[in-house]
Amino acid sequence: MNQVISVILAGGEGTRLFPLTKCRCKPDVRFAGRYHLIDVPISNSINSKIMNIFVLSQHFTSSLHQHILATYPPTHFPSHNIVLLTPQDVAGKKILYKGTADAVRQNIDRINQSGAEYILILAGDQLYHMNYNEMIDFAKKEDADLVIAALPIEEKDAKRMGVLKIDSNYRIIDFYEKPQDRKTFDAFAFPRSRKYLGSMGIYVFKKDALMALLKEEGDDFGRHTIPKQVQKGKTSAFIYDGYWEDIGTIGSYYQANLALTDPENWMRAYDETNQLYTPHTNISTPVIKHSVIVNSMINQGALIEALEVTHSIIGMKTWIQDNSIIHDTIIIGDPHHRAVPGLPYSVIIGKECTIQKAIIDSNVCIGNNVQLVNENQLQKFDSDGVFIRDGIIIVTSGARLPDGYVL
Repeated sequence: MNQVISVILAGGEGTRLFPLTKCRCKPDVRFAGRYHLIDVPISNSINSKIMNIFVLSQHFTSSLHQHILATYPPTHFPSHNIVLLTPQDVAGKKILYKGTADAVRQNIDRINQSGAEYILILAGDQLYHMNYNEMIDFAKKEDADLVIAALPIEEKDAKRMGVLKIDSNYRIIDFYEKPQDRKTFDAFAFPRSRKYLGSMGIYVFKKDALMALLKEEGDDFGRHTIPKQVQKGKTSAFIYDGYWEDIGTIGSYYQANLALTDPENWMRAYDETNQLYTPHTNISTPVIKHSVIVNSMINQGALIEALEVTHSIIGMKTWIQDNSIIHDTIIIGDPHHRAVPGLPYSVIIGKECTIQKAIIDSNVCIGNNVQLVNENQLQKFDSDGVFIRDGIIIVTSGARLPDGYVL
């Protein structure tokens, strides 16, 4: 589909996802033990036959770009053109993007060269499957200058999203970014309900309409550009009824990952017509010894000698040793890191350990008899290599926990 291009906003620093973003940008964070968040919008674009894809990034770009180049080489995707863009040097200094709209503005000359009639704006930190063609066809049918993908949400989610008010023809008559006060909530709530229509951060613009908006003041789509377009009119909502999750916090990342242990999860891994792409590897299949595995995902290269793994995701090249118990835990793993020189594992968990409600990053070595159980039920905790956020223990990349460590 040459009349449409995808522009993926991958410049987020991801401060609310710290410490997972301590050494990577948010779209480069792994999920399900092998994928990266950036794989979702790129794969959806490829599956929707969108040929030109622009990725706009600015924080920890090297690792993100290496992953994209390894996953989507021209030899495997000869019909698709993936362009990686970063802030430009001006007089020897990088001019960082001031916001989502400014990121597109700074790269508008490259984007304009594509000759596309429609520009699809996507976020690099969300989980969902979508055939973008349905949204684009809706935009053409409505002759809309802007279409916003939207879905019903609860009030707790409305505080971190844009909310919309629409008429009976799905035309947007009002928009507010991240409401916080009761008066605004009441104005946007469904009748006799505490539910709202939330923006998914997925937009289809007519190119000419977007060009005109970017000439005006304002650096952020949600706060500036979209409210202006709503005032001008010709703005509609595309109602989406599938799974969607914005990975904005440690809590949302944790819940969205563990939801994948349900066989009826959103990824539909066996649907070859709607694949989620990630690099092919020659890593061996996992080996499981004398272990009880319940409702868990075990990735390639893992060696599981644990007593029990329940409701957990075990990432690539993870070694869990004898009599350890892993509950409600995400082990990120990495095919490239080695936690100990000479051993082929990115995460090593010793013997007799108990780990529950935790996220273990790659390049981590945990000694014997370690107890990560948050025994004091802390919501927040900071130390060297170990953190707690939203009541979830996080062991960061490079951490080495000694024998007998307890938290």
